[in-house]
Amino acid sequence: MRYPRGMPLGIFLLISAITILSIFAIERGEYERQAAQLNARATAIASALERRANASSAYLRAGAALLSTMDDVPADDFRRFVSELRLDADYRGAEGIGWAMVVRPSEIAEFEALLAEEAVVETQFYPVFTGNQPFAVPVTYLQPDTERNRRALGYDMYSDPVRRAAMVEAERTSRPTATDAIVLQQEGESEAPGFLIYMPVFEPGAGGRTLKGFIYSPFNAEDFLQSALELEDAGSYGVSLYDDENEGGENTLLAATFDGDLDNRETATRTVTIANNPWRLAVSTREDLGLSGLSMATLIFGLLVASLLMLLVRMLTQQAQEDESALAWFEEQASIRNSLTRELNHRVKNTLANVLSIIALTRRRATDVDEFATGLDGRIRALSATHDLLTQSDWGSTPVKAVIDAELLPYAHNDDHSVEMVGPDVELAPNDALSLGLAVHELATNAAKYGALSKPGGKVSVQWRLVSEDLVRVEWLERGGPPVKQERSRGFGMDLIERIVAHELRHPVELDFDPEGVRCVLLIPVRRPSEFMIRAAKAEQKADDS
Repeated sequence: MRYPRGMPLGIFLLISAITILSIFAIERGEYERQAAQLNARATAIASALERRANASSAYLRAGAALLSTMDDVPADDFRRFVSELRLDADYRGAEGIGWAMVVRPSEIAEFEALLAEEAVVETQFYPVFTGNQPFAVPVTYLQPDTERNRRALGYDMYSDPVRRAAMVEAERTSRPTATDAIVLQQEGESEAPGFLIYMPVFEPGAGGRTLKGFIYSPFNAEDFLQSALELEDAGSYGVSLYDDENEGGENTLLAATFDGDLDNRETATRTVTIANNPWRLAVSTREDLGLSGLSMATLIFGLLVASLLMLLVRMLTQQAQEDESALAWFEEQASIRNSLTRELNHRVKNTLANVLSIIALTRRRATDVDEFATGLDGRIRALSATHDLLTQSDWGSTPVKAVIDAELLPYAHNDDHSVEMVGPDVELAPNDALSLGLAVHELATNAAKYGALSKPGGKVSVQWRLVSEDLVRVEWLERGGPPVKQERSRGFGMDLIERIVAHELRHPVELDFDPEGVRCVLLIPVRRPSEFMIRAAKAEQKADDS
């Protein structure tokens, strides 16, 4: 009730916070599950790549063992050896198997003659030997014999620093060794990245073993990656293979299965050792990770529950406010009824006191029952007329003119005499209005019987004016009536005006019986009492409505 709008909003925020925490927990579990799947997939693909590389290395080891037992390596024998290997699916992704013999500077001419004898197409040693290296390692044979592979025949691989570094490392370790990223000679003008795996072949020498050449396999990186993925499908992930920090200090992308940007996506990386050369495998999600289905359902359900609870609490709060307002209204009405009862009791007591006084004075002055009944009837009617005015104003203030009009109404429209009423708008309190009504009634009754209103041509003038902020002067003046008797008995009207009215108004009454007509002056206080509760409530309601 103290926070009619804050409470529903607080409920909404609380349920929303719980919903967000639930979504966070769900998404965290989903993230961990997807991360576990991603890591498992990365490990599986890395294992498949290493299996492909190990299979190729095994064939090269077998070839090196065979070639080391031969004094020379004739083209037919090498071709027969490769065909008898019966390379199966484990060797997919490779361009074939080649032989590259060690050629000293003095043996270049003999090597070119061998190429001319064995090659199907004309070829020669290249690039030109510069003498900056102790020997050359040109491509001698490359099986299978295809148009693509023939492009590499005669190429001195030892002249390329990347290839040379791998061959030196292979000679040092006597193990299959892969180069960093290169472009194969078979690619021609294409710049598709690839690599080679070298296995050194030694022969016995005078001082021990000497390097005879290298048996090797060239690989297109894209084909090599696809062949590995035949063993372990990438599924919905993107796979990238990098040659990390090659001799140039760069990270070279060897192959990828996804053309989009994977930098800002969840990625699992593995180090893959391909023939004694460490590479980096990156497996990434192809799609942005949005909210899962369960999280979306939780979000929608949570917002729906929060909205419904907020609406429910708002309705309950409004109902409580309405109930509280109704209780306050009932309390106010009870207070008004109590106040009305007290004020009504006060008004009735005052009226009854006036009636008792009128009855007592009327009885004292009456000579018979008829006279008593007639006088009492007129005075009671005067009280009734003034009471009607007070009722119309909810017992609030009543204008002077309205009180005088009510008492002089029977005489105001008679053509035999005239009635004049002049004065400003002045409001009187209820008791003062009753006293003025009684006084005017007695003066009008006396004028109708003995004064200006008893004969044609008579005139009654009632004038009032403010003599101060809290006092109004009312003057009654009769002219044109019968001469006023100077010797007369004291009647009830004089007693009523001089005693009851003067007592109620708390000011003396000036009553003169001039021969030309009766003159009466009343001083009436202009009281400004505090508003009675009913009227005050109505005034406030009108102010609020406006």
